[in-house]
Amino acid sequence: MHRFVLAAALALITALPGLAQDSAPDRWYKTEMVNSGLGDAPQNIDRTTPRSSLESFMFRADDEDWQGAAHMLDLSSIPPSRQAEEGPRRARAFSTLLDRKIIVDWYDLRDRPDGVDARSADAPMAGEPRRSLLLWYIKLGDRPVPIRINRVKPAVGEPVWLVSRQTVMALPALEAAYGPTELELMLPEALREKAFWNLRWWEVIAFPLVLLATGAIGFAVNRGLSRGFGRTHRDAPTSMLVAVRAPATLAVMTVTMTLITHHLFVFSGRIDTVLSPLLILGAVVAALWFIVNVADVILTRLVNFDGDDLAEMGEGQEQRRNIATRVSAARRMVIVIVVLVGAGITLNEASVMRSLGLSLLASAGTATIILAYAGRNILTNIMASLQIALNQSARIGDKVLYKDHLCSVERIHFTYVQLRVWTGRRLVVPVVDFVSEPFENWTMRDPYMIREIVLRLAHDADISLLRDAYHTVLDGIDAIPDRPLDRGVYVKDHDVFGQVVLFLVPTPDPNSAWPLECEVREKLLEQARRIDDTAQPVFPQVAAAQAA
Repeated sequence: MHRFVLAAALALITALPGLAQDSAPDRWYKTEMVNSGLGDAPQNIDRTTPRSSLESFMFRADDEDWQGAAHMLDLSSIPPSRQAEEGPRRARAFSTLLDRKIIVDWYDLRDRPDGVDARSADAPMAGEPRRSLLLWYIKLGDRPVPIRINRVKPAVGEPVWLVSRQTVMALPALEAAYGPTELELMLPEALREKAFWNLRWWEVIAFPLVLLATGAIGFAVNRGLSRGFGRTHRDAPTSMLVAVRAPATLAVMTVTMTLITHHLFVFSGRIDTVLSPLLILGAVVAALWFIVNVADVILTRLVNFDGDDLAEMGEGQEQRRNIATRVSAARRMVIVIVVLVGAGITLNEASVMRSLGLSLLASAGTATIILAYAGRNILTNIMASLQIALNQSARIGDKVLYKDHLCSVERIHFTYVQLRVWTGRRLVVPVVDFVSEPFENWTMRDPYMIREIVLRLAHDADISLLRDAYHTVLDGIDAIPDRPLDRGVYVKDHDVFGQVVLFLVPTPDPNSAWPLECEVREKLLEQARRIDDTAQPVFPQVAAAQAA
């Protein structure tokens, strides 16, 4: 009995590796035969690893041995009777794509039969056998087509790495989209020879010319739009022509470059890898730029953002300042959203970004830290500008006293606040500094305010005489509101030099507060001098050195 149990246990242990292997995912795609219609594969090709198979294809393509190159393709989607005829055509088409649209990352292409990436344990499938490897994405119409190389095992024989069946099926359509144009085929053979950096001579000559032609067309469009109206109207912020001029110029240049590179000259992968994302970015930026500029013109026509007009006091001005500030904040939020949407569309449409996805993910941590550190001030200022709009601590047109500068708020931008000092100078303050420093908002809530005039008088000065003169001065100025309770003359302090007297000046609004204060001070001093000249001293008898 014990012998029977021991034998069963040994048999189970012996069978476990086989069971585990059978339960593991397949390490290749199974097929009855590999390209049976092509005949026997040449002896001097190596299809055992992804790298060797692709290298063998490229060697055959360089020798224009398309019959031999077809053995590196999975032609299982083509009937065996047509493989000998269709295989070389598909091989030529794949060679065209390799030359024009695909950038092979030879460092990432494994030279192992199982395709295992043993370089880093952090890779998504590190240490796992692979049966399919992604080489690139090529956009066909509105969808990206993956270019893959698969590991295929026939019923008899060792597994081999071949260009995937799905890729082979898409080759005719891809060649029609990205193959040589009629203009290229008309060029002399010498210009179609390889020059350097895997470029042909016609590309070396044509690419700078295409850039110059695109720039010239853009310059002509911009000049044409600039001469549409007179200069005064053309420079007005409410001009729709000004709004559409820059994005229209960018759109025309993008469309021109796209048409040239898709219908006249199809450049190789080294140029296209950089050019395609730039064209997508240009189209997205032009569209979003157009939307933002047109919205700005419409808002400028509907809402007055002029700081001087908004700073005026009167009925409805409070609501106008609130609306202008909120619309300005909404505009900034829309711009942020537009930028994020544009970045998302660009990343989604540019297939090169998806092709480099693993590299981007691998460096995402470092890039995030660098970008966060570099843009921390910008992001902080943007959030602070939105904070001002939400709490309404300062609105466009408000009169504020910031660090002893009497000024009005002209603009609240992403990263700075533009203040107009009463002398006409502009004070540009980072938003973070503006919200972190205390400031006086003279327009918040009630525009009515009381200004203070402080005079230092002698100890024996008769304050009642100046009080009478004070009321006479205020009654003689029409701009001062009739608010008796807000008037007053008070002795607020004294020292060895004399007494400090406070005179209150009611003012109707912040715009006239400071001029009225200066006018009342001037007339009070005039009255004080008259009293002092009548042998009733008012001012302290103090030498300049003592006062200092």
